[in-house]
Amino acid sequence: MNKTLTIVLIILALVLITYNVTLVDFDEPLKGNSVVALIGIVASLCAVLLLIIYLTSKKIQKKIDDD
Repeated sequence: MNKTLTIVLIILALVLITYNVTLVDFDEPLKGNSVVALIGIVASLCAVLLLIIYLTSKKIQKKIDDD
């Protein structure tokens, strides 16, 4: 995966987070569709975290290869 694709995937995950936040009913966040939205938020956060770890590992690998 190249850097551009990774950044696009991070942006898509952030868009999904913002969309799911609009679906959460903050009065009762654990009822109805709010649960699905919360699961979507957590899944998108996990995706962002994994992609950032991937980018960091690629940077480290590049530094190791250059030496």
